[in-house]
Amino acid sequence: MNSTAKSYLPVLISGCILLLMSFGYRAGFGLFVQPMSDAQGWGRDVLALALAIQNLSWGVFAVVTGGLVDKYGNLKVLLSAIILYASGMWAMAFSTTSLQIISTAGLLVGAGIAGTSFGIVLPAIARAVPAEKRAWALGIGTAAGSFGQFLVVPVIQVVIDMTGWYLALQFLGISALIMAIFALPLAKYGGAQEQDLENSANFNLGSVASSALQVRSYLLLIFGFFVCGFHVAFITVHIPAYVVDLGFPASVGAWSISLIGFCNVFGAYYAGILSGKHSMRKLLTIIYLGRVIAITGFLILPVTIPSILAFSATMGFLWLATIPPTAGLVALFFGTRYMAFLYGIVFFSHQVGSFSGIWLGGWLYENFGNYDGIWIAGIVLGMIAALLHWPIEERDYSAHLTTAKA
Repeated sequence: MNSTAKSYLPVLISGCILLLMSFGYRAGFGLFVQPMSDAQGWGRDVLALALAIQNLSWGVFAVVTGGLVDKYGNLKVLLSAIILYASGMWAMAFSTTSLQIISTAGLLVGAGIAGTSFGIVLPAIARAVPAEKRAWALGIGTAAGSFGQFLVVPVIQVVIDMTGWYLALQFLGISALIMAIFALPLAKYGGAQEQDLENSANFNLGSVASSALQVRSYLLLIFGFFVCGFHVAFITVHIPAYVVDLGFPASVGAWSISLIGFCNVFGAYYAGILSGKHSMRKLLTIIYLGRVIAITGFLILPVTIPSILAFSATMGFLWLATIPPTAGLVALFFGTRYMAFLYGIVFFSHQVGSFSGIWLGGWLYENFGNYDGIWIAGIVLGMIAALLHWPIEERDYSAHLTTAKA
């Protein structure tokens, strides 16, 4: 093993484990929608709203934490986020009103996810690895998050079956503190540690954002990523209850989410490889068109266990495959110095989409008794996303940031 590999492998491995845990916990919240709603006497829209706000909180805090990392470094942000994540899950168990569940599952957990997920960890990995390995490393990191979804969600379902949802949430909250161990190797790879720190002292984040938002390709990326959030958040939260409504056991929903995560280990990994060799905007267009085909087929065909698993596998290959080319385009456009912040802005759009998909799914179910409208909306939005990504220009726009001096 050469010295360069030795220098970045601890960061890559620690970042992957951190993402595995963070996304594994997050992907399991849909398993609590039915049992917790039934126990508390809530409509399904109550917890759906809390989880929608979780995604919106995640998006808002992704921008905030990205800015803090780029100014002050990683470690304090990571450790604070882990505490918020753990305390939010633990306190969910004691939430008996809609305001309490919004505060815990929504605001606290959302802020915790923001500081332990892609917006913080992927830029750290991107800074640690050589430029020629960046796309590959981003794919590895994204795949690790998906593997967490595959590995952790069935475990959560087993814990729920053994102890009930109340004790399961407390267990998850306590176990989340283990993530702090894997935050330590990422400490020196925040934006504030970059070699160009002296040269960037005259910059402020507001002017960096203002100049970046003048780039048309960056705006198209922002608007297109809304659709990714809409798709994945709706499916993650609502498909466990959806399959139960159709008469299948709850375990089918858990395995559906798990299979999505398993298949996306490969989808995300190869998306990273392809992003380093081919056009990233074309890859994103193909991914969104693939999702349109998958959702359309799922609606047309009779719903059986094989069709649920086939849909889950197909969506899994396309699930977070959007992350490596999206993060790669941000790095291509503007470099890595402000990547956490500028990726955070893109990701905020993703989370607005997540909020919309989760909340609208719950609202439509409570008012119409089914999810038909939200599935159709997913098809239409997928077509729009494909069209938005096609005209993106893949080139360096970092010169625009030089006009952002205070």
